[in-house]
Amino acid sequence: MSDSEILVRVGNVSKKFCRSLKKSLWYGVQDMAREVNPFAGNAEKLKSISAFEDSLRPGEFWAVNDVSFELRRGECLGLIGRNGAGKTTLLKMLNGLIKPDHGRIEMRGRVGALIALGAGFNPILTGRENIYVNGSVLGLTKREIDAKIGEIIDFAEIGEFIDSPVQSYSSGMNVRLGFAVAVILIEPDVLFLDEVLAVGDIGFTIKCLNAVRRMAARSAVIFVSHNMQFVSSFCSRVIVMEKGKTLLDASNPADGIDRYYSMINLDRQVSGTGEAEMLHASLVVNGVEADGAEPQIPQGAQAHVLLTLRIADPQKRAHLDVYIHDEAMTAIVCLPVQDEAGEPLRIGGGQARVTVPLGSLELNAGKYSFVIAVRDATNSLSLCRLQGVLPFRIFASHSHWGKIVRPSRAQIKCP
Repeated sequence: MSDSEILVRVGNVSKKFCRSLKKSLWYGVQDMAREVNPFAGNAEKLKSISAFEDSLRPGEFWAVNDVSFELRRGECLGLIGRNGAGKTTLLKMLNGLIKPDHGRIEMRGRVGALIALGAGFNPILTGRENIYVNGSVLGLTKREIDAKIGEIIDFAEIGEFIDSPVQSYSSGMNVRLGFAVAVILIEPDVLFLDEVLAVGDIGFTIKCLNAVRRMAARSAVIFVSHNMQFVSSFCSRVIVMEKGKTLLDASNPADGIDRYYSMINLDRQVSGTGEAEMLHASLVVNGVEADGAEPQIPQGAQAHVLLTLRIADPQKRAHLDVYIHDEAMTAIVCLPVQDEAGEPLRIGGGQARVTVPLGSLELNAGKYSFVIAVRDATNSLSLCRLQGVLPFRIFASHSHWGKIVRPSRAQIKCP
């Protein structure tokens, strides 16, 4: 096999499901009857059947709809999209777990897959016994498995639990053993990974990512994840899916990630005692007030926030905190607002206009919003907290590991 050969070829693949269990069972009987094809040789009947299969019957929907792509050795394809976009269904068809209704799938070489936690393990057998069972199914001899089992156990990091029944394993231990079997025992030409790194600790996750990177040089990898840091870290290409269809096939992962972020809605929420309120908020970028529901801002732009606040009690004093949240509503920047002396800014009762400098927006490409928090200066009681304020998007040519990018000019002295 050449280094640039195509290992996965997907052509116009579609799969439909039915929301009703009763109808699904009845449709299944009908489909099996059609596969027998009692109308062989009758062109008109076959044409009628094909037209019927192309349409949706009552209660059906397309889980995957006309998806096509090719994947070569050395490529790592990221499949991203919101829940229900059809990513896992597509992986199951690629792995042969379910059959497509239409289209063609061609695979070359040995295939490894981690689509469900502990898939393929017998729960009443020990981890060691499951390794031998999996190896035997793949056609490996006992001697070949013996030569690799020590490496598998070391990689999985489950220690003495290797001789315990798999049903006693945690989800993380299942993933560890399953991943070790997939990358060490199988040594696949094609590897499918579906959110398998979501339950592991960070140390094991980095180990898995490094293993995938090493494999990517000689294999084709399809990786499904909602963690855009992982996707941007080692995927060489990204496909964005929505409602079973391909929205974008991007050779630059940053373009695909940006499209994914554009599909996410950031809800605005208000909490607190209600003793304070925000009358106005605006984002000023490079000296110009940003307009639109979701302005696009270049990475590195200079910005500040203008706020108009009102505190109901004229005797009350309050502190102000401003946060920047990412699309997962995780705080990535905290800005405790201070006065010119470096002390926490005290806002008096009544109406106040505050300018909060943000400096250079050295943020990774993605979608962001602000959280404005006003708290009592005496007891830190939350007077007003607004989440999802002033949503905006950062566009950049590259995606980095982490959300905040602050280039640093280092100096090196040689001894």
